[in-house]
Amino acid sequence: MDRIIEKKKGLALVFSKKALPYWFGAFMAAFILYLVFRDDSSTLRVNADTLTISEVTSGEFNDYIRLSGQVQPMTTVQLSPRESGIVEQIVIEEGASVKAGDVIIILSNDDLDLEILNSEANLAEKENALRNTMIQMEQEKMLLKLNIVELETDVKRKGRALESQKRLFDDGLIGKEEYMRSEEDYVLYCKKLEVNMAKAEQDSIYRSVQIQQMQESLKNMKLNMERIRLRKENLAVKAPMDGELGLLDVVLGQSVSSGMKIGQINDMDNYKIEVLIDEHYIDRINPGLAATFERQNETYGATIRKVYPEVRAGKFQADFKFSEDQPANIRTGQTYYLNLQLGQPESAVLIPRGTFYQKTGGKWIYVVSPSGDKAVKREIRIGRQNPQYYEVLEGLEPGEKVITSGYDNFGDNEVLVF
Repeated sequence: MDRIIEKKKGLALVFSKKALPYWFGAFMAAFILYLVFRDDSSTLRVNADTLTISEVTSGEFNDYIRLSGQVQPMTTVQLSPRESGIVEQIVIEEGASVKAGDVIIILSNDDLDLEILNSEANLAEKENALRNTMIQMEQEKMLLKLNIVELETDVKRKGRALESQKRLFDDGLIGKEEYMRSEEDYVLYCKKLEVNMAKAEQDSIYRSVQIQQMQESLKNMKLNMERIRLRKENLAVKAPMDGELGLLDVVLGQSVSSGMKIGQINDMDNYKIEVLIDEHYIDRINPGLAATFERQNETYGATIRKVYPEVRAGKFQADFKFSEDQPANIRTGQTYYLNLQLGQPESAVLIPRGTFYQKTGGKWIYVVSPSGDKAVKREIRIGRQNPQYYEVLEGLEPGEKVITSGYDNFGDNEVLVF
């Protein structure tokens, strides 16, 4: 007899064999939804007490940078000896005030002393040679003059003799040959006299030129002698201007060469401040920018007077001059901390400065969730910065909280769970 099979109802129907395909389909659908909507973000559990959490604010961004610089004299003159030598005496010690012309160190130079002696000997020899030459020329001049006098007398005598011979020849008392000899003798002595007078004139010109040349040579030797003696005076190294003697780098017995830097003289009336600035700001630093600093509870002003174009080790140098009064008791080498204004204050979204910037470069940051139990990586864009704040251009809103401490231990995780 057939048994009537009752239809399952309720839980029996849910867990029946007919329901298994439906259970399998539901499970596959749930698995697919999990794969689609699951959070693939890598996470890292951190201790919130070790983090610095700061709030994003809206306020006035003051565009300035803080710099440290050292006080240096505005004018510095290098101290160098004009002559080489051995340091015999240090008259003035480093750090003392000096006046222009004060002797600072005294040198000795045996070679220079020998050169002076040789020059004096050469000068004396030249003077003797000139004296002897002038005596010899004067003797030759006198001999030539005496010879001319004798020739003039001979010419007169030969002329009288010729006149006598002519009368006798005209009277037929002597022969023609004798008369012609008298005439030839007269002409000969006239020519001798003419030649000697021309020689005397040429000798006079030659002597004048020769004496002039020797006198000029003697004059040059005397000038050279004076300059060598002045070189002797240069062995005393003197201060070129009023100021403070700084960096005197010599010791007794040391050999120094001409032109060698042995110290410097600092002008104590005017100072400047030398600073090194990060190359990040090189396009924004120009002469004339104003800065302020505090010293002894007073505020002073300074302006950039010179910007050096060369960048070394990621920094470039700039010199500041004081706008008005200089601080009291100013000293070379003192350190001043300046606030350099780069632009006018503007409203902006701000976050406090932190070490996170070294890791992210300002391109992203961990933003704390509203519940405060985690922080999520978010891309941002940072603009200007000053010693207190970063200017946020994109990615954050006032009131949000961010982690501003270092990210070195967080790896590449996108979510931090507190």
